[in-house]
Amino acid sequence: MRVLTLWAQDASSNLGVRVLGEGTSALVRLAHPGSEVVCQSYRQGPAPVNIGVPRTLLRERVTDRAGLRSWMRSFDYVVDMRAGDSFADIYGLQRLFAMSSMAEFVRSCGVPLVMGPQTVGPFDTPRGRAIGRWSLHRATKVMARDPLSADAARALGRPVDVLTTDVVFALDVPEPGPERDVLLNVSGLLWTSDSHGPASRYQELVRGVIADLQERGRTVTLLSHVLEADDAADSDVAVVRALGDELGLDQVVPTDLTDVRRAMRGARLVLGSRMHACLNALSVGTPAIPLAYSRKFAPLLSAVGWPHVVSLADADARDAVRGLLDRSDDLTAAAADVRPTAQPMLDAARDCLRALV
Repeated sequence: MRVLTLWAQDASSNLGVRVLGEGTSALVRLAHPGSEVVCQSYRQGPAPVNIGVPRTLLRERVTDRAGLRSWMRSFDYVVDMRAGDSFADIYGLQRLFAMSSMAEFVRSCGVPLVMGPQTVGPFDTPRGRAIGRWSLHRATKVMARDPLSADAARALGRPVDVLTTDVVFALDVPEPGPERDVLLNVSGLLWTSDSHGPASRYQELVRGVIADLQERGRTVTLLSHVLEADDAADSDVAVVRALGDELGLDQVVPTDLTDVRRAMRGARLVLGSRMHACLNALSVGTPAIPLAYSRKFAPLLSAVGWPHVVSLADADARDAVRGLLDRSDDLTAAAADVRPTAQPMLDAARDCLRALV
């Protein structure tokens, strides 16, 4: 069995994207043991062309000059992951159109296309809704990783085949790393950009949360979840290092996905500004307090029994974090139930893939 995963990487500097790559590979192998799984995103991967250029895809569809059509037909099916949350128009129509063009290219090659476990929507523009509706109806199978996404698909006239959860739960639980008290993931994107709300407000909140933790006698270690790379403009590393040096806090810059998951399993508590930082923690049994910057956090986490999400858009976000810190023992006990809750949902995704072949 040979399977292609689109728009997810197993060697990305963004460890959330790496979760999508390695987690999807693990899910495929649960369905079809021994399968070869190939990851491709833009130029990252073995495809003979950049798959993010619609004009190139159209030319290859007609001529197969670079061999993309022949290469695509070497796969038994394709799992389209859309970077987890890019099947939406919030990142611009160009990105949505490019990814959807690649999905259409797959279908034109006669290869089954599965919309893998991901966020569906929001689609706030007429053109975005039209592209989303077309992609959903063209897919062989559609999965959503949260109920709100399933509702979005239904609103576009194509109910999902499977309501599942994130592929992080397909990853093995690693041995614990060094014992630490609190790991605080600081987002370089939120710290330096106003694209998801005022950066100054986020900085104030992070500093306040650190002060609240220290007042409670907790030991804080800062954590990077997006590493440094030539194309990682939103890396967490520079911010974590600068803030850690300023406040005299230890810092963890993991080497890979296993390393960060080991670090989280060794911690007593994780506070995360990246959704997959929180999911990595919960999937290894460590409680997490998400500092959510978008609507993708709450429905996914609530579906696996974790309603403890703090929205950065709320004026009382710091108070909400304080309230959860006061319930640390309750959170620790509840975290043990998350993976067992997620498992049947993941099994549904596995069974869906098994039924393809």
